[in-house]
Amino acid sequence: MTKPIMVFLADDDTALRRIHRRLFDGTDGFGVIGEAGTGADTVRMITALRPDVALVDVQMPNGSGLDVVRQTREVTTKIIILTTFDLDEYVSEALREGAAGFLLKNASSPEVLAAVRAVHAGHGALAPEVTGRLVGQFTSRPRSAPHAFANTRLTPRELQVIRLIASGWSNQRIADHLFLSSETIKTYVKRLFSKLDVSDRTQLAVLAHEAGLLHQPR
Repeated sequence: MTKPIMVFLADDDTALRRIHRRLFDGTDGFGVIGEAGTGADTVRMITALRPDVALVDVQMPNGSGLDVVRQTREVTTKIIILTTFDLDEYVSEALREGAAGFLLKNASSPEVLAAVRAVHAGHGALAPEVTGRLVGQFTSRPRSAPHAFANTRLTPRELQVIRLIASGWSNQRIADHLFLSSETIKTYVKRLFSKLDVSDRTQLAVLAHEAGLLHQPR
């Protein structure tokens, strides 16, 4: 049998934790290894239990989701930040610190399950609804020096792919849009990971947002 994905739930909203626990306990291939309602408890329990994936609220008592990401860097747990529309500034920083992705707190059950599966498989999980707001934050900041992209040779097709990834599109949707196979898109994504020295789609998207690629001519 395939080992279930063990999930940790960190949120001071006990009702939301209860909803997520029922979701994971009631879905084949998942299990809940623990829960916490504060940042400090979350750090302690993730370090001790080492879950596969943790859903972590961006704001909790005694330590934010960002604090949790920073303080569990040495643990292999993949962290998905749970956010609301008005707290995106915390999310962008968490992604830079190494969070595996982010979701809206009102994400549907299929979206939550898909995100956990994605980060467990080594991919990022980007909520499309929040991506546009992150783009605005990154592109509105003044730049005193060229971004790393300026020194990296990307083909026109690679630029197309990275812009669509940064917009929250899946491989299949990108493939359909560009009239290519999903395997071809996977190859492009792997090549971009190598060229830009990133390990997942989330990091790739953050780089693209910071570089302002979504606001450049296509």
